[in-house]
Amino acid sequence: MPFLHKPKEREPLWKEWDYLAQKKGVRHTVYSVNGNEYTGEWLDNKKDGKGTFKWKDTDKVYDGDWKKGKRSGFGTLTHSDGKGGFTKEYSGGWKNDLRHGYGTEFYSDSEFYEGEWYAGKRSGWGRMYYEDGTIYEGEWYDDQRSGQGMLRLTNDNRYEGSWKDGKKNGAGKFYYLDSGQVFEGVWKDDVPKCGTMKDFGRDNAPDPTQYPIPDIKLANAEAVVAEAEDHFLQDQE
Repeated sequence: MPFLHKPKEREPLWKEWDYLAQKKGVRHTVYSVNGNEYTGEWLDNKKDGKGTFKWKDTDKVYDGDWKKGKRSGFGTLTHSDGKGGFTKEYSGGWKNDLRHGYGTEFYSDSEFYEGEWYAGKRSGWGRMYYEDGTIYEGEWYDDQRSGQGMLRLTNDNRYEGSWKDGKKNGAGKFYYLDSGQVFEGVWKDDVPKCGTMKDFGRDNAPDPTQYPIPDIKLANAEAVVAEAEDHFLQDQE
C-alpha cells in the first residue's frame, strides 16, 4: 500500500510577503521622506535595540537604545557645533523618548546637571553646576530645586536647608564663611523671615566683621525665636 504524504500547509501568500517586507534585525540606513535617517536594529517594523537616528532639520543625533520605536535605555544626544563636529547635549537614561533615570545634561561648556530624571524633568537627587560658578546639590522635583539641598556660592558661602519651587523656603542655615557668621532661621521665596545670626569661625574668616555679635539678653530667647519660626513654617504648609 503506497505511503501518502500529507501536503504541507502554507500560509496565504499575502502573509508571507508581508513578513518579508517587515523591518527586523539589523539593517543598513533607512531614510525618511523628510530627510531623517536611522541606522540600527528593528523589530516588528519599529526601532528596537541599538541604533543611531539623525534629524535633518535640527542636526541632532541620538545614539543608543530603542524599544518599540522610542528611545528607551541608555543613549547620547548630540548636536552640530557648526564646525563639522558635534557637541554632547545629554547622556544617560531614557524612557518613552524622554530623559529618565540617571543622566547628564549639558546646557553650555560650563553649565551642566548630573543626577536623576523623571519623564523628561530633573526629579530626585542631582547636582547643578551653574555658569557663574555656583553649585547646587540636593533634591529636585518637576525640574526645580525642591526638598533638601545645598547651594554653594563662588566665595564658598553656602545655604543648607529646604527648597520649594526653585527658591529657599522653610528652615535652613546660611553660612557667611567670608565674614565668619551663620544665620539660622526660616525663608520664604528666597527671603529670610525669622532667625538668629551668630559668629561662626570668625577668627579664621578672610574678611571678619569688626566686632563679634553680642550675646542675646532677651529672657528665653530660644523660645521666642522658635515661636516666630513656627508661625512662618505654618504659613507655608
